[in-house]
Amino acid sequence: MNEAQGNQTKSGTSTVWQIIGRLVASAVVLAITAFFTPGFTINNFWTLVIAAVVLTVIDYLVIKFTGLHASPFGKGFVGFALAAIILYVTQFFVAGYSISWIAAIIGALIYGVVDYFIPGNQQM
Repeated sequence: MNEAQGNQTKSGTSTVWQIIGRLVASAVVLAITAFFTPGFTINNFWTLVIAAVVLTVIDYLVIKFTGLHASPFGKGFVGFALAAIILYVTQFFVAGYSISWIAAIIGALIYGVVDYFIPGNQQM
């Protein structure tokens, strides 16, 4: 294996760990948000895991196609609105996950606060 292939393998492994880390952080933040947000329910652990994956994918797609980050504190009102919309839309893809519009707005605020305090860089 030459040096270029070695660097590519390390980079690929690093990217996988970044994705896994982002999913774990997303699941933790989502669980805390659901716990503190009235009108936001996640039925069980597997629903939480699937919702974290869906949220991460939707967030990635929004960033990829629009360049906007769904971060309530990172991009002001637009980021806050995107976070609320993404929290709300996720219920249409995940059984056992339900949230009202009001809960999505409150949840986006809580999600932003909790996400701010979770250590680590979650950008891919």
